[in-house]
Amino acid sequence: MTEFLTSPAGRRLAYVRTPATGPGAEPGIVFLGGFRSDMTGTKAVFLEDWAKARGRAFLRFDYSGHGQSSGAFEDGSIGDWAADARAVIEALTEGPQVLIGSSMGGWIALLLARAMPERVAGLVGIAAAPDFTRRTWTEELTEAQRAEVGTTGRLELPSGYSDTPYVFTRRLFEDGAQNLVLESPLALPFPARFLQGTADTDVPPAVALRILDHATGPDIRLTLVKGADHRFSTPDCLALIAASVANLSRGV
Repeated sequence: MTEFLTSPAGRRLAYVRTPATGPGAEPGIVFLGGFRSDMTGTKAVFLEDWAKARGRAFLRFDYSGHGQSSGAFEDGSIGDWAADARAVIEALTEGPQVLIGSSMGGWIALLLARAMPERVAGLVGIAAAPDFTRRTWTEELTEAQRAEVGTTGRLELPSGYSDTPYVFTRRLFEDGAQNLVLESPLALPFPARFLQGTADTDVPPAVALRILDHATGPDIRLTLVKGADHRFSTPDCLALIAASVANLSRGV
């Protein structure tokens, strides 16, 4: 059942929380969705069912401007959504959690790992997209598009997942530049697993390789799946995500 939490910033955040029913030895799981996605996606629901079957606590939620949460998407930014994630973790979970970040959620997970490492038991990145606003601005936009952002404050780009275009605002780019994780030291002092499809055209495998090269920690691994795309939602991909979460708990 969907419930709502009012964050310290006054945003009304929708969430679904499943309590632990097992012995409590294993950490809870928090799913962090992607850019303009919501908590009803295939991966979030699959992982919730997987966690329930094992008696593990599970939390999925919508960032502000996403899904059932308050606010307009165009008003949000990476910093806002990271603050939303921190708010739900602090208010609705106990102890260290396993963070599962999909696409932009992978960036949010890395920001949380930097801000509150004591609350992170492990991390799974699925086609993680840290610093994607910087990459979009410098590598993908034309001079004319950058000028449009400066003049109008926004830019519409086609989406491969919806008939509605993505909207990138000037604030999103500016705030993203203040929340980069690959431009300064990134310590991951807990097990971290990154899963990446070789056929991902939204977040190329080079991004995953850069994370692997840049981050420091005692147990960081990257798995490349030949032919998998950005959705990473085939039965085999979903099974790999679940196995990665299970392996974190066993230290494998």
